[in-house]
Amino acid sequence: MSGNLESTSVAMPEHHIQEELCHTRPTYRKGRKETAVKVYTINDESVHLIVCGTPSLDLFRQLKGKFLPYGEIKQFVKLPDYPSEQFTETFHVHYQRIQSARVAKRFLDGHNFYGGLLHVFYAPEYETLAETRQKLAQRLKDVTVRIKRHKEDPTNPEIETFEPEPNTQRKKKRPALPQVKR
Repeated sequence: MSGNLESTSVAMPEHHIQEELCHTRPTYRKGRKETAVKVYTINDESVHLIVCGTPSLDLFRQLKGKFLPYGEIKQFVKLPDYPSEQFTETFHVHYQRIQSARVAKRFLDGHNFYGGLLHVFYAPEYETLAETRQKLAQRLKDVTVRIKRHKEDPTNPEIETFEPEPNTQRKKKRPALPQVKR
């Protein structure tokens, strides 16, 4: 979607729902804090983030200040028509780079902000066709670079071949003869 975001905000029914915490992980897989298990593909990730759970206390500048350290922001707007809990506001953050959005989402999702817990999630429905193409092209470049780096890595067992050195022991002029019993 493009244009005025304030008048075209639509809540997507399923992929924005916050998942329940996973309590069935084996002990060796558990981190310091319990988290939900959710898999993201390149289609799910986006430079667009939606921030729910901000208290309705006119905290626009403070919230923007929380997102600025993670990268250059193209657009930061309030979404008044977005469905949210009572006494909370919802914001749309549009980053310049997808890596900035990834890091911001990781660090600010579940963050305590003025007594409310922020819920930060990707909003690929706000992407334009050009942004989607750019995202997929960038992903292709990143994967190609990683594959090339992996193939050139000297510790890669697939390319490391063991070739024994040629025998450098010199031949004896008079090899030892076996002893014969008499």
